[in-house]
Amino acid sequence: MIFTSASRFTSHFLGRLARQPAVLVQVTSTQGSVPREAGVWMAVFDDAVVGTIGGGHLEYQAIARARAMLGARPAAQQAAQPASDGRFALGPALGQCCGGVMHLRFELVVAGDSPSLAVRLGGDLAPVALFGGGHVGHALVQVLAPLPFCTTWIDSREQVFPASVPERVVCEHSEPVQGAVAGLAPQSRVLIMSFSHAEDLEVVAACLRRQREQADLPYVGLIGSKTKWATFQRRLEARGFSPAELAHVTCPIGIAGISGKEPEVIAVAVAAQLLQTLGPS
Repeated sequence: MIFTSASRFTSHFLGRLARQPAVLVQVTSTQGSVPREAGVWMAVFDDAVVGTIGGGHLEYQAIARARAMLGARPAAQQAAQPASDGRFALGPALGQCCGGVMHLRFELVVAGDSPSLAVRLGGDLAPVALFGGGHVGHALVQVLAPLPFCTTWIDSREQVFPASVPERVVCEHSEPVQGAVAGLAPQSRVLIMSFSHAEDLEVVAACLRRQREQADLPYVGLIGSKTKWATFQRRLEARGFSPAELAHVTCPIGIAGISGKEPEVIAVAVAAQLLQTLGPS
């Protein structure tokens, strides 16, 4: 099975990646006459290919090399495996007459790579980090599913995640939960709604430290009331965070004018606020 609709490449790729590993094949540079430009990619699974790098014998050889990498992957599929590069001259040896040269990178990727891949591959999906597997978290995962986001769903309690989740959602158990902040994809929109105010505070503090060092979390939202945020502000100020840094946190979350407290209502209000962070289309 081959998917070829460009507008759906990333969605199909990340949806499948949640269930099985792949090799990402990306054109890194070109010389002369070639069928595709630098930056285009395809993802090779054991039983499917998503995208195209130009077709023909070049693509056939690239798929074969990618599937050889999949066959040699570690049993656990989690061990790091360095990317490899290849140079392909589009001449008689490949049964092609373009005359140019394409340089390809082959990279084994797994479900946990989805948020960073969403950013790398065209920017059509924005990464979201959702801390908390409670009722609102469950509702948000469903509301965000058809929207242009790729969600990493994080909790310190591994058993809270459902048996199946929508496409573009990766579940991550992290203990302590704030330890996951360092590995978030750049430009992640962070939503914090754990089962514990103590955990919430640690995640907010970790996000502010990362923002101080990297400035790559455009939105940090904390569920709760103004009273909760006032308490958090005092505790965070005691840890050395400035008023300007604290101003980066949104609390309460969700667009104004929606008063319902049902999880689904909150989820819709929060999803609308996240859409506002994407800017004009």
